[in-house]
Amino acid sequence: MEIVNKVAQSGIITINLEHYYPEGGVTPFDLKDFLFKGLILREKDFREGLAAVDWQQYDRKVLAIYCSADAIIPQWAYMLVAVYAAPHVQALFFGTPETVLGKYYDQVVDNLDTSAWEGQRIVIKGCSDKPVPADAYVALTRKLRPLAQSIMYGEPCSTVPLYKRKATK
Repeated sequence: MEIVNKVAQSGIITINLEHYYPEGGVTPFDLKDFLFKGLILREKDFREGLAAVDWQQYDRKVLAIYCSADAIIPQWAYMLVAVYAAPHVQALFFGTPETVLGKYYDQVVDNLDTSAWEGQRIVIKGCSDKPVPADAYVALTRKLRPLAQSIMYGEPCSTVPLYKRKATK
């Protein structure tokens, strides 16, 4: 008796958001390390501190720029970090590493070429080993809904139906 993989023959397309997870995760860049006595940002010291950073350590990273100290940080300070970091990083955002991961996935989903998925039956894979944020799943569902024939969540062999296009008369 021949074993037939009915899932492979079904024509269902599986999208795994884990494949888009940034290599190495999100790297934090905390301005608290540049504050005078942990409280005050002094422009001259801050500029000198940024100039001394080995920015190559951030090559191809997703960088989260934020300050974990309870201090007043001028907007230009975050912008100056972006000036130094931009030539090295894959992407950079303002926020904690957790919020930046969500922003990163929003960008990934926005940039996905969905043309091959039009009119298709799609499974958005669940059970990832990496911490893909829930908002990434919501953003992908929002993007796929106008074009997919159906959207399901889970594994191809065991899915939860989310959306099915109604037949037009």
